[in-house]
Amino acid sequence: MLSPSRRPKKCKQCKASFAPNNPLQVVCSPLCALEYAKKKRIKEEVKQIRERKLAIKTLPDFKKESEQACHAYVRARDEGKPCISCGTILTSEGIGGGFDAGHYRSRGAADHLRYDHARNIFGQCKRCNRYLGGNVAAMRVGMVGRIGVEQVEALESDNAAHKWTRDELIGLTKQFKAMLRELKGRK
Repeated sequence: MLSPSRRPKKCKQCKASFAPNNPLQVVCSPLCALEYAKKKRIKEEVKQIRERKLAIKTLPDFKKESEQACHAYVRARDEGKPCISCGTILTSEGIGGGFDAGHYRSRGAADHLRYDHARNIFGQCKRCNRYLGGNVAAMRVGMVGRIGVEQVEALESDNAAHKWTRDELIGLTKQFKAMLRELKGRK
């Protein structure tokens, strides 16, 4: 019977079976050891670069990431539904998609509602969102039909100030990405 250190192991580099000389040996040969060390070093360098990039990100960078994740979720959620303003069926076609995630209350006027996907952000055709300035009057009518007049009036009167933090924005980004994965998994 082989001692515990001489039991066959699988090489971490080439995946070949080998009998280790000591219990801590994870590769079968010096050549595999060199390659394994190189891979490990590269992996560590990539991790350090990722950490340094995260450290120098500014609050606007985190806001942008969270917003992109939120809008991707809204576009996936509202695909195939009618535009909140004009009723055109929303399809994701061409470069940049066929429709936008339109805000009822703008990000500049109500930053605290920037990520409120349930009440403030809906799928909107590019014509209404970009060329008609959001088509707010028609959007309000569509929102009353979807979420009710009470919710729309509550949204219009919501003027609470909010200061976003890095951790909060990182959490929102993760949350929206998870919601998008779940939504795509159901489709």
